[in-house]
Amino acid sequence: MKFCKKYEEYMQEQQGDKKLPGVGFKKLKKILKRCRKQLESHIDFHNISDAVPHNPSTCPQHCSVCDGTFFPSLLTEMSEVVGFFNDRAQKLLELHLASGMDKCIIWLKGKLKGNHLALIQEGRDLVTYAIINSIAIRKILKKYDKIHYSKQGQAFKSRAQIMHIEILQSPWLCELVAFHMNLRESKVKLRNAPALLGSGCSLVLNDGKPSLSCDLLDSVKIDIDLTCSICLETFFDPASLSCGHIFCYMCACKAASVSIVDGLKEASPNQKCPICREERVYEGAVHLEELHILLRRRCPEYWAERRKAERSERVKQTKQHWESQYRLFTGI
Repeated sequence: MKFCKKYEEYMQEQQGDKKLPGVGFKKLKKILKRCRKQLESHIDFHNISDAVPHNPSTCPQHCSVCDGTFFPSLLTEMSEVVGFFNDRAQKLLELHLASGMDKCIIWLKGKLKGNHLALIQEGRDLVTYAIINSIAIRKILKKYDKIHYSKQGQAFKSRAQIMHIEILQSPWLCELVAFHMNLRESKVKLRNAPALLGSGCSLVLNDGKPSLSCDLLDSVKIDIDLTCSICLETFFDPASLSCGHIFCYMCACKAASVSIVDGLKEASPNQKCPICREERVYEGAVHLEELHILLRRRCPEYWAERRKAERSERVKQTKQHWESQYRLFTGI
């Protein structure tokens, strides 16, 4: 069975009464099919009229794909897919991490129906949704490049990463992987619970530096470096900026020139990510709680030592903050 048919069947099974965002795989293939006919006729015309072989590496000037039919459509669909995934994953993990009373309130609001097994199933469905849509995007871009003898598809994928609509780079996917590993190690007896991601996920230590490695469907592999680029240590209290780069929360505060008391939401819009130099990335920062729990369990000695150091620094910054507020209030 071809992937296009498999993809359509999967989306129909998942949708039920609600329409899920997805990639218009068949529609995009039709656009490329029309483009191929135009390209072939364009090449034949040049070969006959000029008696010189036409260079297939160049697209015809009036190609409907290159005029903006294909990429704008795919861009919109990718944005809807990653937006839906992030929203659902956030709600799922909020419920899992909520305390007893908060969890009851969330249940009553109807954010997610079911029980603990339903959380696991929801996590599996979300990861599968992310993977299969990522494969669909990869395949359609590969087909675009094959038809056009170009690398525009790969260039578009790179632009999508910069625009934060590459679903495999979503911090919520990282959180779901950590969620799976935390459930796997949990002491809660879940004999009938299905594995969230199978046994392909592991926390690997290379020269004392941890990383998350996860083998998924169709040779899709996720490797997440768990070393902070600022302090060069394993993440502690990790936070993902809106650009997708992850840092220790305190390191991110230092990079944003804000105190731990004020937090990242008080960062100036002009402050840039230390890695990609993008602005306006701190306000939408996300705490990666599941990843923090995973590292606390896997690296207990390091975590305890780092917590002690962080607590001392937090007390120091809190004291400085209130002293400055007192001086400001009294005019001293």
